[in-house]
Amino acid sequence: MSADRHNTPGLSLLVRRPGQDPALLCTGLANVEHGVAIGPHTVFNAGSVAKQVTARLVLLAARADLLHLSQKAADLLPRLKISDVTVADLVTHRSGIRDAESLLSLTGFRDLDHYTADDLRTLAYRQDERAVPKGHFLYSNTNYLLLAEILETVYDATLADLAQLHLLDPMGMKSTHFKADPRHVIPRAAASYQATPHGWQHTEAPVALPGPGTLWTTAGDLDRWLGHLHHEWQHEEQFPGQDAFDYELSDQPPYLYGPGLYADGRPGRTAVFHYGHEQGFSAATHLDATGLRVTCLSNNADIAADRITAGLLRKLREHQDVDLADLLPRVAATPRELKPVVPLAGASRAQGSHLELGTYTCDQAPGSLRLTRSAGILHLWRRGTRDQLTQEGPTAYTGNGYTLTLTGATDKADRFTLDLDRAPGLTYVRR
Repeated sequence: MSADRHNTPGLSLLVRRPGQDPALLCTGLANVEHGVAIGPHTVFNAGSVAKQVTARLVLLAARADLLHLSQKAADLLPRLKISDVTVADLVTHRSGIRDAESLLSLTGFRDLDHYTADDLRTLAYRQDERAVPKGHFLYSNTNYLLLAEILETVYDATLADLAQLHLLDPMGMKSTHFKADPRHVIPRAAASYQATPHGWQHTEAPVALPGPGTLWTTAGDLDRWLGHLHHEWQHEEQFPGQDAFDYELSDQPPYLYGPGLYADGRPGRTAVFHYGHEQGFSAATHLDATGLRVTCLSNNADIAADRITAGLLRKLREHQDVDLADLLPRVAATPRELKPVVPLAGASRAQGSHLELGTYTCDQAPGSLRLTRSAGILHLWRRGTRDQLTQEGPTAYTGNGYTLTLTGATDKADRFTLDLDRAPGLTYVRR
């Protein structure tokens, strides 16, 4: 099945019922400026879907006795200061290590600023305490960035080469690659786009972070991957990898999290899945206990693969015998809520005079932040970028993706706590 809706970037959507051939829908353009249509061999950035591949390589390394899941990660990463974090903690997001990209955003990094995996690892090694209590779940891409470094250390090989040798080639995933360098060319790769008032805009950034992301693949290759997981699931009669990793409650109840996979254990909905969002791309993989496999890959920032997949699964539960050739185009064409295009916080110049409240630093994060007040409104500054804060309580304010809680009176605050979704509990002190 194929379609080309309005010459826009689109998606690749594959569904395979147990024992049947797959149904594949490709719609939209892989490259808008050259009019190249998305097809069966179009390659997308799968984002965090890559975590299940990285986790599987860790499991293989443990089986080869190159590492132990219960051993301290600091044994393999001498720069890691949080000494009681285990390899398994990293895999299951129970290390308490804050997301380094969130920390980097505090310095005012912008979309096209270049940074490397080692820049982010340096921020991870700066942390000397867990952001959440031991054993608690905190989803952090940094965990998988550190796992990539562990794998490269114990094997003395790159993550890309390890994945190719141990997983991708044996499974016949010939179009799948980890992109270790943003300058590398991936054959048949789609570009990703965001709609703006002035037309389509590229959204890819000059960074590649093997481990938590930068896995480029096709819907067909991900279907092969899910087929391998289902074979293991049937053989072991438990969630994939559950013999080595416990699936425990995640940040999205009632879902559990195990080796790079969320799991739904509810009767009638038993499944494993993961979603990914990376630089305008989005991805979803879903495998249920019966063997039903769904993969979705999008290169349009306004088409979320996880929402498409969730809508498709609802339809399949309601109408189990529905004709996929009819269903897939209808699901892909479902009207979507497009995000309004708004200026970035701080994009305009500050108007009026600002009372300087102070410059603040945090020993767990880079750079410094400033607080100012103008016309009774509090503003947070990051390297010249200004966020206007909204007051939610006597000392609590919200900004773009975070909460700021002052200690003491506003105009005399000596410190405040900044809580980002993936980097909570940052204490900033007046310098």
